Amino acid sequence: MARIDLDLAHAYKANPVEDADYALLPLKMTFDDGGAYALLGPSGCGKTTMLNVISGLLAPSQGSVKFDGRDMTHASPQERNIAQVFQFPVIYDTMTVAENLAFPLRNRKMPEDQIKKRVGQIAEMLEMSGQLNQRAAGLSADAKQKISLGRGLVRPDVSAVLFDEPLTVIDPHLKWQLRRKLKQIHHELKLTLIYVTHDQIEALTFAEQVIVMTRGRAVQVGGADALFERPQHTFVGHFIGSPGMNFLPARVAGESLEIAGQTLAMPSGRELPDGDYKLGVRPEYVTLSAAGAGGALSATVTRAQDIGTHVMLTAMIGDVALKVRLHPDAAQPKPGDTVWLHVLGTHTCFYKNEELVA
Repeated sequence: MARIDLDLAHAYKANPVEDADYALLPLKMTFDDGGAYALLGPSGCGKTTMLNVISGLLAPSQGSVKFDGRDMTHASPQERNIAQVFQFPVIYDTMTVAENLAFPLRNRKMPEDQIKKRVGQIAEMLEMSGQLNQRAAGLSADAKQKISLGRGLVRPDVSAVLFDEPLTVIDPHLKWQLRRKLKQIHHELKLTLIYVTHDQIEALTFAEQVIVMTRGRAVQVGGADALFERPQHTFVGHFIGSPGMNFLPARVAGESLEIAGQTLAMPSGRELPDGDYKLGVRPEYVTLSAAGAGGALSATVTRAQDIGTHVMLTAMIGDVALKVRLHPDAAQPKPGDTVWLHVLGTHTCFYKNEELVA
């Protein structure tokens, strides 16, 4: 395993001038030895570019990649001792499961008794011990991807194992099993794992640290709690959560806070310079209040969806839509009703130029 330090930027076109010219904007980032990381963001945000720079499939247009302090910017994947698992299974159909798992070890001339032991260990972790002698050609797509995962994990001396959306071809009801299995394998083998995905559930359940990316920029690195409770950028608030964070236009003037045309008192103990902001609050932290209650905003209900575990309310404050997550046993307003909503509390965030105000 290795500690990986990135200090770089990458553009696919020559002589980049503006931010839009970069696939990866200038960044400094460290992946600690033995950590589990996820690169999370929408398609085209730079996740796979960063993964390919780490693996050595792509050289950054500027800056450096270091493994344990050694400059590996122009080293090949083989020299970096990287294992990479791709979106679609990369296996040998004519070989058995055991032969596929053993292939990377035989290439490195590992003694056969050690190969047999290691293959057995990985097969047991992947729950494939009973299929070791089966030809890969006859297996299902999810079993083939498990073999591909196993080939990435089987080498005990790798610097890191990189996963590029490896569960895309897996049946949805099997995904949670493989995520759980990967997490277990990480705890047992202590490998450095870096996992690319656009699925927040995959990222948050697998990784200890999630790097949220948008438009070639890493906007926040943190655990699930930090990303949910204190998004450092409005994109993180929008992207994390289902639905994402509500954002309301707000203006601070002294001790008054104007939100979408309605005026409230600033929360006790909270001081902000006068000016325009975005107020961010999760649907989970918006609460219903009695009619005309102080500190609440008047809103008109436009939609109420019974999800089973909760009711998702959509209400309009002026021309801004607000999502509210209600307990199914709570009083259920109907479309057209006027409700009073509390949006200020310990979980409320304020943003200036899309960045969280401390």
